[in-house]
Amino acid sequence: MKSKVTKRVLVLFAMSLLIACNSKNSEPKAEVLDNEQIKKEIQAKEDQFADIYNTGELKTIGYYAEDAISFAQSQPPLVGREAIIEYLKVDVETNTDKISFTTREVFPCNDGNMVLEIGYYQVVDSTNTPINTGNYMCLFEKRDGNYYCVREMSASDMPFE
Repeated sequence: MKSKVTKRVLVLFAMSLLIACNSKNSEPKAEVLDNEQIKKEIQAKEDQFADIYNTGELKTIGYYAEDAISFAQSQPPLVGREAIIEYLKVDVETNTDKISFTTREVFPCNDGNMVLEIGYYQVVDSTNTPINTGNYMCLFEKRDGNYYCVREMSASDMPFE
């Protein structure tokens, strides 16, 4: 009698284990992210930013999230999209230089909702001579289907004067 009960318990345990293992296999697989596509999307954001910056029409910039923070050299962090745009306006009003950005690497999180970008920037004067170059990091978050920069920092390659 004990052996029949033991066999039934073992069979029930084995069936429970099989059911548990099979239910895990039926869970949806995580979406495979296309890093190259994400890199192209982020580069397009950078190109759009450079175009708007270079024309001086900063009020139309949709690059930054409302709660973005920008960390630049030799100054306190700029907090909020409006503060960042006001800082950029002063720069745009006082020069005719042009900036460009190159996305070098992207590191998306598993679901693709956040992406860390590593990039390179170059500023040229009116004769197309480089006057400043450097590297930057931007953290993008996808909101309402679009990536927005929520944190950024940059470092110039040029020596301090």
